[in-house]
Amino acid sequence: MKQIVKLRVNGVEEEKAVHTHHTLLEVLRAEFKLFGAREGCGIGMCGACTVLLDGKPTSSCLLLAALAEGKEILTIEGLAEPGKLHPIQQAFIDHNAFQCAYCTPGFILSTKSLLEENPAPSAEQVRAYLAGNLCRCGSYVKIEEAVLDAATRVSDLTGDPTAKK
Repeated sequence: MKQIVKLRVNGVEEEKAVHTHHTLLEVLRAEFKLFGAREGCGIGMCGACTVLLDGKPTSSCLLLAALAEGKEILTIEGLAEPGKLHPIQQAFIDHNAFQCAYCTPGFILSTKSLLEENPAPSAEQVRAYLAGNLCRCGSYVKIEEAVLDAATRVSDLTGDPTAKK
């Protein structure tokens, strides 16, 4: 059975006829052709399917698409302006904070949420906040370095005096 839902993805609202049993991950990939969110474990434990739902990291493999109606959905494809990188993305590149990059979109979106909640996190706070994202390649040290650097980059752009310089 299908139902019509209005989903606001990356700032654009669209109506889609979706199967009532399809997850947000399935709809983002099949209907919106956004492939940054990926299925890893299928049970919300790995973070590969992370999107931001009203600014909060959400496992899109667990959420029925119809339940995302009325929410602001941000995927990695909508993080930066076309042709540009977000400072978090650039920090991940500069620190080689990925190997296969399967998990990277989830880490970057979770980092965005972290820095909005806490513009100057400690290394321990970064590790705790990103604990729901798994990297099977083991790039955790580089990811931590990238997040701490991204905090500085984002604070430099926003002028947030509470962030580390």
